[in-house]
Amino acid sequence: MRSKLLLLILFCLSSTQLIYAQNRTISGTVTDGSSGNPISGVSVKVSESNKITQTDVSGKFSIEISSNTGTLVFSYIGYHTKQVPITNSNTYDVTLLPSEATIDEVVVVGYGTQLKKDVTGSTSTVKMSDLENVPLPTIESALQGRASGVFINSSSGKLGQALQIRVRGTSSITASSQPLFVIDGVPVITRDMGTYTEPENPLAAINPDDIESMDILKDASAAAIYGARGSNGVVLITTKKGKAGRTNIDVGYYYGGSKPTKVGKFLNSQQYRELLTASLTNAGYIGSAPDQYSSMSEFWEDWTGTNDWDENYDSDWANQAFRTGNVQQLSLTMSGGNDKTRFIASGAHNDNKGILVGNRYVRTSGRLGLDHNVSTWLTFGGNINLNKIDNYRVSSDNAFSNPQQLNALPPIQPIRNADGELNNNTVYYNNLIDLENGRQMSNTYRTFSNIYATAQITPNLVFRTEYGLDLLILEEEMFLGSRTQDGGDVGGYGFSHIAKSINYNFNNTLTYSKLFNDIHDFSILLGMSYQDGQFRYTQAEGNSFPSDKFQKIASAAVKSDASSYEDQFSFLSYFGRINYKLKNRYLLEGSLRVDGSSRFGPERKYGTFPAASIGWVVSEEDFFGDGSTWNYLKARVSYGLTGNAEIGNYLWRTLYSGVNYAGTPGTKPTTLGDRELTWENTKATNIGLDLGFFNDHLTFTFDAYHKKTTDLLLNVPIISTSGFTSILQNYGELENKGLEFSFNSRNLVNTIKWSTSFNIAFNKNKVLKLVDGQPIYPGGRYLGRVEEGKPFGYFYGKAYAGVDPNNGDALYYVDDTRTATTNDYNAAGDQELGTPHPKFYGGFGNRFSYKNFDLDIQTQFVYGNDIYNAAGAFQAANGDYFDNQLVSQMNYWKQPGDITDIPQPRFDEANGTRPSSRYLQDGSYFRVKNVVLGYNIPSASISKYKINNARVYLSATNLFTITNYEGYDPEINTTFAGNYQLGTDFYTPPQARTITFGINVGF
Repeated sequence: MRSKLLLLILFCLSSTQLIYAQNRTISGTVTDGSSGNPISGVSVKVSESNKITQTDVSGKFSIEISSNTGTLVFSYIGYHTKQVPITNSNTYDVTLLPSEATIDEVVVVGYGTQLKKDVTGSTSTVKMSDLENVPLPTIESALQGRASGVFINSSSGKLGQALQIRVRGTSSITASSQPLFVIDGVPVITRDMGTYTEPENPLAAINPDDIESMDILKDASAAAIYGARGSNGVVLITTKKGKAGRTNIDVGYYYGGSKPTKVGKFLNSQQYRELLTASLTNAGYIGSAPDQYSSMSEFWEDWTGTNDWDENYDSDWANQAFRTGNVQQLSLTMSGGNDKTRFIASGAHNDNKGILVGNRYVRTSGRLGLDHNVSTWLTFGGNINLNKIDNYRVSSDNAFSNPQQLNALPPIQPIRNADGELNNNTVYYNNLIDLENGRQMSNTYRTFSNIYATAQITPNLVFRTEYGLDLLILEEEMFLGSRTQDGGDVGGYGFSHIAKSINYNFNNTLTYSKLFNDIHDFSILLGMSYQDGQFRYTQAEGNSFPSDKFQKIASAAVKSDASSYEDQFSFLSYFGRINYKLKNRYLLEGSLRVDGSSRFGPERKYGTFPAASIGWVVSEEDFFGDGSTWNYLKARVSYGLTGNAEIGNYLWRTLYSGVNYAGTPGTKPTTLGDRELTWENTKATNIGLDLGFFNDHLTFTFDAYHKKTTDLLLNVPIISTSGFTSILQNYGELENKGLEFSFNSRNLVNTIKWSTSFNIAFNKNKVLKLVDGQPIYPGGRYLGRVEEGKPFGYFYGKAYAGVDPNNGDALYYVDDTRTATTNDYNAAGDQELGTPHPKFYGGFGNRFSYKNFDLDIQTQFVYGNDIYNAAGAFQAANGDYFDNQLVSQMNYWKQPGDITDIPQPRFDEANGTRPSSRYLQDGSYFRVKNVVLGYNIPSASISKYKINNARVYLSATNLFTITNYEGYDPEINTTFAGNYQLGTDFYTPPQARTITFGINVGF
């Protein structure tokens, strides 16, 4: 028995020695095939195993293998992937050839990845490595001018403000037109949770440095896998992951200053007195008649209660709204691991003091990611991302307390009194008092977390399960002291709002992939997804505080109001996708998703969203030739159905709320529901071509598309005897059709390198059907209108015809023939005036490098859109009231024969100041968005300090803008005026011009 046991032990030992004898370590160096320079960060993987590492700063690698069979796979972004068979050799020196075409790159698609050359849908990809030295305010701003067919408008120069994002046009009237954002597989919260009429940007809490790439799914074939939420496009955000190899520590810091891209030129005291005197004299207020004032000083004191007219003040109120801002960020990232476990940990602190006085945005973020191979068949991992935002807010553009509206104050009134206190006896409110005697703060706490497991059941069958959590907590606090406009009459005013949103997401997918007979490449994806979202808030307000030192509502003598709210939604989805490739040239993809949503009635709860696409890689055909000129050509066609479910919750129900009937509790109906309510549907067709020339030195992509949205969610008028005037129903249609074109080129590839990128998109939007053909025209101060056969939100109203040279009257065209004119505003007919939609938009970039220097210039352009400056009726009102005016108003009509566009000033007579095309201007612009000049310090100079790499750079954002728009900034859009008022400016702050200096160091 002992001898048998001894033999067993000896056998086990010998087997172990045999196993270890088979293991060996191989190493090598990876270099650039064109320059011979080493490449760091190259992924080196042993095929059919979990063995993986990456090259160091010198391009060297080492990895342990267990046999002499298999293949080493070398891959790196911007280079062709290379496979090297493993032999008896222990050294493998490899060269990689650059590839700008990216057709061999892996792109992210819904619930998976694909080689770009196999993608049959329309997608765009933005790599954040191209913007690593650009101080991005938010992750979405990285898409500006870089992704074809994606139109982004920053809306305002205020920090933390929501961006307007449109993928291939506006696809809805009432529901949201923003795309769906998915971070690492989790659809995230983009709803505004605050109380301001100008929404915050929930995505601004994400640190752009944590993002690896963003892939935009534009057509139905690409986006239909997200079904009921894909009609506005889908933005897939992939965060950075740790890579096998040595532990890398990267530290970055930048600091810079900001100024407004433009400041308006307003009247000084002398000009103001001249214009207002003329205005009052022309209107009959000043003169010798009994009912007239004998002098301007008498009028001024009677109307304003001050004697500033005769004082010697010359205040520059317009510039009081602005200051020199600054921004700084410190970031730290650690990453590394081995073939079993990879990790990444990062943190950043960003402090941005805005150009608008009182506006500041501070973001602190941290992230930890982990991926672990449990065995050859099981991998699990996850990450947690924690973010905190401190947003020092300013009031809405439409509020008198908005600093931008300081430009309305007369220059003849002082900013401060003789005792140094802010002047509180001005014609309009001196809202600087709000900054000294109040505060408006919002704090955001947000975490994105997910965990996943992947099981390789067979070599061809993979199961993946993932669970994600998106938690957002918003706290708003406002206090207005006893000297402020809103707090002075009530002894101080306090407001508190706390909101919480929790979003859970659970995905399960099963993927089967198989290559048959070396020509049939087949894969199928089956999956299910469940999402549950909850939102609630509580708010309270109070007044009558003991003093301005007490600012919490607990100290208010009067708790004036309080309320709370809660809602919830859920999605249950089943989906599948089939991909088939024949002979590496014929491509077929089909997908189907079934969505169930709690947002719609029981009869219409589920929807089905199919899509199909085909592709033909013509360059793989024998007749294509050797490809010396054309080396790549792929044709694509797709068709599919997507939906839009981004409306409020419970709108299919008839809702009630509790009310107070003279101290007795009761209920009342608030919303009339429709059990047939369902999502909007968008049918989309896309035709595309991808081309490569001269060994991919020049690549082109072309797409033509048509989108038609039906079952629009509209408020349909009903008989008021029901107690309601309208009900939300599916009724209406609109369409978008357009062209997209982009190209990338490698112009120089030797010692001096020069590459170019360009994209341009054309889109036409038209409303096809409304309720009974009746247009939607809110009217009032704004000109936006929705009408069948016209672009959504086109401008409609009176057409300004200039000034009558005989008497200075403002003239308007009688009708749309624009021949006869009238000085009677009401006699002029309304007509189409312009459109907020550009004819085309895009971006143009160039990147240069010479030895250790590089220069990157990125521009964006928008052409053919109009902007309605609604503030023009106050800033360019030719002395219609007390508001200070733009300097251009001094060119007003003075005597018969004068030729000018500015009518005779007549106080309070609205001579040319009512809404019309007078304030409609060309909104086209060309902007140098980002310029980065960098220098990589040679390794020989820093290696002795244990530094792997170091880089210094100078960056400029919004360097300059070419435009004919006379307002502050052409990249604007008023958000408080409603969905229909596109391209409208109302005291909207301009973008900031920011110059930063930064340094990145890697250890």
